[in-house]
Amino acid sequence: MTEESQVAAAGPLTGVTGPVGALRRGAFAGYRWLLLTFVLLGMVQIFLAGFGVFGLHGRELGAPGETAFDPHRSLGFALGGIALIILILALVARRSALSMLLTAVMFLLAFLAQSFLAGLGGSNAFFGGLHALDGLVILGIAGYLYGWSRRHRSWPQR
Repeated sequence: MTEESQVAAAGPLTGVTGPVGALRRGAFAGYRWLLLTFVLLGMVQIFLAGFGVFGLHGRELGAPGETAFDPHRSLGFALGGIALIILILALVARRSALSMLLTAVMFLLAFLAQSFLAGLGGSNAFFGGLHALDGLVILGIAGYLYGWSRRHRSWPQR
């Protein structure tokens, strides 16, 4: 099988370049497991948002100025950092152009758009709704990438 037919058989936008060494294999394994962690933490994030909205109705929690949304906010910042690590792993693994592109989109949505929309949501409920929708899109991308990474665990033979 020629290299071109291997790339074509791997699917669209899967141009694997360079030798597949231990670094790329390890980065891809880390990418896969961190995506799973990201999805699971995303589900916790949804719980924390609901807890903040329905459980405590904005009452202060603990120290003065701390609200019921602080755990949600803190986990959101952590998820942005995890998304950055996932992006770095995707770029090191170079498994496919599509995975790198979608991971970059996921990072931008998680790291930049979420904070921006949450800030605007404090004064306009429409942006708060977009913040929630953006969160679902982020989890959808992460879930897709995790499923894709499980299906493409083995590397094409050269």
